[in-house]
Amino acid sequence: MSFAPPRNIPNFGSGQRQYEDNIWSSTGRSRFSNGNSESLNPFAGQFSFQGGKELPLYKDKPYNYPASSRRRSKRLWAGITLVLVVICYLFWPSGGRPKLTHKSGFSRDSKIWKSASQSEKHWLEQREKVVEAMEKSWAGYEKHAWGYDEYHPNSKSGRQMVPPTGLGWIIVDALDTLMLMNLTTQLQHARQWVSTTLTYDLDHDVNTFETTIRMLGGFLAAHYLQTAFPKMCPIEFGKGGEDLYLEKATDLAERILGAFDSPSGIPYASFNPKSMKGLPSHSDGGASSLAEATSLQLEFKYLANLTGEANYWEKVEKVMEVVDATGEKDGLKGIYVNPATGSSSSNNIRLGSRGDSYYEYLIKQYLQTKEPIYQEMWTEALNGIKKHLITYSTPSNFTVLAERPWGLEGEIEPKMDHLVCFMPGTLALSATGGLSVAEAKKSGKWTAAQQADLDIAIELMKTCWGMYKITKTGLAPEITYFHIPDHPQLYNPSGSSRPIPPSLDIFERDHSAEATWRTDFIVKPADTHNLQRPETVESLFYLWRITGDETYRRWGEEMFTSFMKYTEAPDGAGYTSISDVNVIPPPTRNNMESFWPAETLKYFYLLFSPNDILPLTDVVFNTEAHAFPRFQMGKLFKTGWARKKRGADGMIIREVENHDQKTAKPS
Repeated sequence: MSFAPPRNIPNFGSGQRQYEDNIWSSTGRSRFSNGNSESLNPFAGQFSFQGGKELPLYKDKPYNYPASSRRRSKRLWAGITLVLVVICYLFWPSGGRPKLTHKSGFSRDSKIWKSASQSEKHWLEQREKVVEAMEKSWAGYEKHAWGYDEYHPNSKSGRQMVPPTGLGWIIVDALDTLMLMNLTTQLQHARQWVSTTLTYDLDHDVNTFETTIRMLGGFLAAHYLQTAFPKMCPIEFGKGGEDLYLEKATDLAERILGAFDSPSGIPYASFNPKSMKGLPSHSDGGASSLAEATSLQLEFKYLANLTGEANYWEKVEKVMEVVDATGEKDGLKGIYVNPATGSSSSNNIRLGSRGDSYYEYLIKQYLQTKEPIYQEMWTEALNGIKKHLITYSTPSNFTVLAERPWGLEGEIEPKMDHLVCFMPGTLALSATGGLSVAEAKKSGKWTAAQQADLDIAIELMKTCWGMYKITKTGLAPEITYFHIPDHPQLYNPSGSSRPIPPSLDIFERDHSAEATWRTDFIVKPADTHNLQRPETVESLFYLWRITGDETYRRWGEEMFTSFMKYTEAPDGAGYTSISDVNVIPPPTRNNMESFWPAETLKYFYLLFSPNDILPLTDVVFNTEAHAFPRFQMGKLFKTGWARKKRGADGMIIREVENHDQKTAKPS
């Protein structure tokens, strides 16, 4: 297939855009100081505005009134004092955030606060601490590395992944978090940078998957929140309405489409935004990873729904057809797929790196559009996971979602990446469709299969939390191994001979350093780093919303406290990943991952929030925690492919010609 230039490139020279670019020139804010970042950022001079004004201060500070004269009247002094108190109350504690009275937040004088129970007030207070952590993270980034793709809080510096202007890796990824937390001042600053500085006309290789889930997903979620919930983080725009995020998303998507221009339709691992051409991976024989090729669908389907462009839909749908046609046993796929042929190029089967979000997006595609084909694929894969990958540790019987690095016929490896801890939440979500268990049972359609899936979700959640409880810092390592018997037992759907799992309160009942349950876990020296990953708090959020058990909130509170205690950078410059979770104080890695504000802090915020904020029945979160609405396909879109016939083991049955008589044989 030859590459065709995109047909519709958004017009960024519109009058509305000029209005948006100039909006800051009339704000009357004070001069923005970039600290020492002027020496770091060669583009600092570009952030000036008409009239010689520059970006506002990160925090709106109380005005500095001169000392009052003794000759002034007591009434004047009292008035000035009152003004100072009001200004300090409004601005000082919240770093420029207006006190909220709508669903996205609270103040102690709001109706939400006054009507809340003591328990609810506690969680609202915890949520406010999360907002403060976000403010500190963002303040450090704004001051020391604004506009850079990477932020190194220890050294107070930044780096571009793609020079000269970068991809907006941190800014775009965090737009919807700023909206959720009602950080209006910070959002205005971010939006201005997107409007005036960000360009994707960059001659450089970039990763197809990461750019899609973070940048395209970030723009789409920002568009969704800004249009569906305009009171969530209200900032004024021109009469032309809010279209910046959708325009940027469309421009970027047209560039990403070049990655799909492979012989099979499987996207190449990378693409060049300027040339709009896909590029095979420089390693792995040019293969694309399974997760990366099949975790672009939520983003492009939602964009198709917004724009009416069927091409977006068809490109990502084709990927699912090709991958499904490989027909591996029991719905489990190797972690690499060849863009040239569409065939699987690995026997390694796992739900950790390079495999994880393939499975996540099966059920989420179904929830997004209600296409039955993806529910069927999810059910098949989930049954395969239960049959081949779930085993139990010894001596405490934690449920382990293991790997098969040598194929399904090879030995099981009792290893779990932290990435695997998305699975408890995804399993719970699939069991109820986003309803609470109480709501699902009330419908009268609750089945034994749903209960079994929820039970596995709860058991895996304990395992993931155990990864945090075994370390000195209370933060999980990147990878954890488990002791298993010489002849490991696999999951039995009947439950008749399944090991008895530890109770939910095992960590509270025995938290001593000599606790027996600790011996189930193995952390190797090479795996002790913590990268601020979100998967466990993500699953805690889902389990809380779905079960209503406050255990998951308490675990989240404990985890958040550990992050605050052990990952803060010097001089309050933000938070950083760490190199060893079993050393106190832990050595730091001098890097704030973009998913720290985009995912980890967002999920903490939602975990401590009322359940009517982004209800799970209305939205689907992509694998970077960006929320998209569920929607009806309508007349423009359809499932344009059908699965090939399969046997009981999931293997494709192909028709062969034999002496003029067709017989079915497994593929």
